[in-house]
Amino acid sequence: MAAPEGGHGPGRGERADREKYAHLLGHAGRATVAVRPAPGVTPAPLWGSGVFVAPGWVLTCAHVLTSGDGRRRATGPDGEVGVAFDGRVAAARLEYDLSRPAPLRAAAPPCGTAGEDGPEAPEDPDTGREAAGSGPAPAPGPRVDLALLRLLDPGIQHPCAWLSDQPAALLEDAFIFRGHDQDPPGAGRGPVSGAAPDPGAAPVDPFIAVRFGARDARGLQFGTDVRVTPGASGGPLLDCDRGEVVGIVKGSHREDRLGLAVPVTELRGLAPHHLVPGAAGLGDDPYHALMGLHDRWHWAGQDLGGPGEPTWFDAQHAIMSGRGRLWGVQERLQALDLLASLPAPRDPLVVAAAVAEALGRADPLGRTGRAGPWTLRTWRDGHGALYQGSDPYTELCAFVHYLRIVAQRTADEAREVPGDEGVALRTAAERLELFVTAKAVVLLPRDRERIGPVRRRPDALLVEFEPLFYDDAGGRQLFNWSVSEGYGQGRWQRVEIQETRDGMPFEQACDQVLRRLGPRLLRADDAAGGAKVRLEVAVPEERWHTPADRWRVPASTRRAARLRPLGPARAVVLRDQGRRQEVDPAWLRRWQGLTAAGRMTALRVPAGPRASVSGLSRLLEEADEGAVPALCRSVADGTGLEAVGWTLDTGHPVALWLAEGHGERDCDRVCDAFHREVSQLLGAPKSVAEIPELVRELRAKAAEGGASWARDLVLLYDDPDNPIPQLFPGATQLSPP
Repeated sequence: MAAPEGGHGPGRGERADREKYAHLLGHAGRATVAVRPAPGVTPAPLWGSGVFVAPGWVLTCAHVLTSGDGRRRATGPDGEVGVAFDGRVAAARLEYDLSRPAPLRAAAPPCGTAGEDGPEAPEDPDTGREAAGSGPAPAPGPRVDLALLRLLDPGIQHPCAWLSDQPAALLEDAFIFRGHDQDPPGAGRGPVSGAAPDPGAAPVDPFIAVRFGARDARGLQFGTDVRVTPGASGGPLLDCDRGEVVGIVKGSHREDRLGLAVPVTELRGLAPHHLVPGAAGLGDDPYHALMGLHDRWHWAGQDLGGPGEPTWFDAQHAIMSGRGRLWGVQERLQALDLLASLPAPRDPLVVAAAVAEALGRADPLGRTGRAGPWTLRTWRDGHGALYQGSDPYTELCAFVHYLRIVAQRTADEAREVPGDEGVALRTAAERLELFVTAKAVVLLPRDRERIGPVRRRPDALLVEFEPLFYDDAGGRQLFNWSVSEGYGQGRWQRVEIQETRDGMPFEQACDQVLRRLGPRLLRADDAAGGAKVRLEVAVPEERWHTPADRWRVPASTRRAARLRPLGPARAVVLRDQGRRQEVDPAWLRRWQGLTAAGRMTALRVPAGPRASVSGLSRLLEEADEGAVPALCRSVADGTGLEAVGWTLDTGHPVALWLAEGHGERDCDRVCDAFHREVSQLLGAPKSVAEIPELVRELRAKAAEGGASWARDLVLLYDDPDNPIPQLFPGATQLSPP
C-alpha cells in the first residue's frame, strides 16, 4: 500500500508490527504485483493488484480487468495484460474468471465498481448490490470476484505467496498489499521489460496495517487507520498471526476506512466453466491442479541440505515458534506436499467424511448439516478443516488420523489403476504412509491403537496348505496351513498360521481352517467396504479336486450362527502351490496372451478317449493364446491328474474342471454337455478378469436348482501379476502393507 494519505509515516504500533513480521512482510511484498496494460502499451495506468500463488499464475479480482462501466479493459493484440513486479513488466493473459456464470445460467457482463485508477466500493449491505459505481446486476447464483492470470513466458522466476488452507474468521495482526504503480526504468521494451528500480526514486511502502478484520456472509471485512489507496483491489490480505494470505482485497469505501476482501477459500469454486475462451487452462480439475502447483513449489523451495535463501516457511516458523504446537508449519508444509502428489478425491464428500472421522464427529458436513461456502474440495482443504483450537496433542492426533485415512483410501484406489500411472500412485501413497508412521511414533499407545496403522483394503484372502511328509502309521500326507490377506501385485500379509513340526492330516487342517475362516472373511469384507473379497485356496498336487467353493462357514460372528456355503456368495478360486514369486516365463507369457486375446475358447483336455503323455503336453503346448483348458475327468488321479500337471507346466493360468469328474472310462453325452456349457461360459466375458465372478453366478444358480452342471465346477485362476507369497515365513517376500 502506498504511504498513507497526507504524507504521514506509520505510527508506533505499525512500526512495531513491521519489525515483528519483517521477513514475512518482505516475502508478501515481493509476491505482490501490479496489474496494468500489456508491455509496450501507453499510457499504462495501474488497474489494480494481484499476487503470485503458483509458478506462472497470478490471483487477482475479476473486476480489476473491467472498467467502471462493466466493460472489459483494453488489452494487447492477443488479450495480453501487464504484470509489474521486481522492476519489470511481464506479459500475461486472463485464463480463469470466477465471476463467469455457471453453465445454463443467464450471462451478464463482469461487474466492476472501480474507477479507472481506484478500487470499487463494497457491496451495499441492504441491497446486496455493489455501492456507488456498480455495473450490471450479476446473474442468479454465486459469482466470485476472483480471476487467474497466466504469465506467457513460463521461464520467468518469481516468488509465490502462501495461501491459507483454512477459512479466516477474525484478524488481529494483518496487512493488505498493493502493487507498485510506477513505471519501471526502460518499460515497454518487450514481454518482460525493465531493469532494477532506480535507487534514487522516492521510497514506496507497499503495505498498510489492518486495525481489525472479521468474516461475515459477504466476505472478510477489515478496517484500517488510514484510507486505502486506489489500486489495492486484487492485492493480498495477509494474516500475520498465521503467516498466510487469507483474502484478496476487493475494495473499500471512499469516505471511511473500511474494506472488503474475498476469502481465498472461495477459490474452491474454481471450475472448468470459468476458463475463458481460447485459454489453455489447468485441466479437468483446475483448483486441485493450481493448489498442487502451489504446495509443491513451497516444498521444493526449501532446498533441504542446500544453501537456499530464506523462504516464506522460514518466516512462518520464526513467527510461530514457541507456541507449543505439535503440528507446526514444518509438518504442514510436508503434509501438503505429499497430499499434492495424490489425485483429487473422486467425490468431495469423502473429504468431509475423513475430517469427521478424524475429529470424532458423526456428521460429515458439520453442525449445519449441509455444505456451506467452505465446502471441502480436496485433501488440502480437509487438512485446513482440522484446525479446531484444540490442545496441541489432540490436534496432532487429528492430523495423524486424517492422513492415515487419506493414505488408506489412496492405496485402495491405486490397485485399480494400471500401468505407470498406478505405479506412481502407489509410490505416492507409500510416501504418505511413511510420513504418517513417523508422526504417529509420539502418540500414546491407546491413540496409536485407536487410529490404527495404514492398512490397505484387502481384495482377497488366501488359504494355503503346506505339505510336509507322510506319517509312519498309515502313509497319510501331513500338512500345516496359513491364512493371508492379499492387497494385489503379490503383496500378502499372513494373518494366521498353524505351523507345527508334526503337521496334521488334510481333513483336520481343513476343519481348523473352517473354524477360523468365517470371521476372517467377515472382517476382510468390512475392510473392503462391504464387498465380498475373493477366497483363493492354494493346494499341492493330488489335492486339485478340493471343492473349496462348497466349504461352509458361519454367516456371522454369532456363536450359534448358521453355516452357509462359500461359492454362491463370493468368488472362490484354486491356485497352484508350486508357482510363486519367481514367475515362470511360460506362465507369464500365457497370462499376457490370454488377457490380450480377442476371445477365449474352451480347450477340451484330453482330446480323445485315450490320451498319452506326449499327446497331452503337445495339445497344451500348442494351444491358442485364448485357450482355457477344460476337463471333465477326475483330477485326483490318473489321466486327469496328469492333464492338470501338464496344464500348469505349459504355463496355463486359467482352467476349469469338475471336483467329481469321471474316471478313466470314455466320455459320454454328459461330458459333451459339460464342454458345451464351458464354451458358452468362456464366450461371455470381455476379459479374463470377469471369469471368477461369472463362475460365482453359476454356482449361485446351481444352489437354487439351476445350472446343475456347475455344481461341482472348480476354477483354477492363477494370476502371475499377483503371485502367492513364498512358502516359508523366513524366505524373502515383499514387505507387508
